[in-house]
Amino acid sequence: MVQLIDEHREQYGVEPMCAVLPMAPSTYFRHKDLVARPERRSARAQRDEALRAVIQRIWDDNYQVYGPRKVWKELRREGRRVARCTVERLMRAMGLRGAVRGRPGSPPRRRRCPRCRCPTW
Repeated sequence: MVQLIDEHREQYGVEPMCAVLPMAPSTYFRHKDLVARPERRSARAQRDEALRAVIQRIWDDNYQVYGPRKVWKELRREGRRVARCTVERLMRAMGLRGAVRGRPGSPPRRRRCPRCRCPTW
């Protein structure tokens, strides 16, 4: 919505567009301020941004197969103290997933024994 307001700001103004859109003018101006001055963001947001780059590097270095648990363990080996749920949250937000063996979400395939009718594993 911020991009939409930016595109039509000179033609309509911020406050009239915010009255139509479900966004308060103060929210728009706060967002613009935080983009211009990132040091004013919360400590969590600043730390998350730094962690995103490290998580992306680890995930890429390991052939994009590491899931949150292995990325978390690699971060610990590098000496970074971070909660595993934080790594999970950031990887989910970044769209990163670990490799899954087999077909995800399906039960294991059963093969029939050629001599009998019972399924074997």
